[in-house]
Amino acid sequence: MVFLVAFVGAAVIALLMWRAMNTERTSDRTGVPGPTRSAPVRPPQRRATGPDDDPDFLRQLDETVKRREDPPRGDQQS
Repeated sequence: MVFLVAFVGAAVIALLMWRAMNTERTSDRTGVPGPTRSAPVRPPQRRATGPDDDPDFLRQLDETVKRREDPPRGDQQS
């Protein structure tokens, strides 16, 4: 039982020392302690515009609706 406790204690101490040494090496290179890799930076992508957001489509739709409407009627006599 004593050997098991000693083994676990040695493993914990080794792990803590390894983490401390790794942090020191990382902070020497980058100036900031932490992981060595950063997430890749993707360029911003243009979002596709749907027909309801496209100004040209809306303008064309408005012109089509205006053409289909009946011309305004003058005074109707009964």
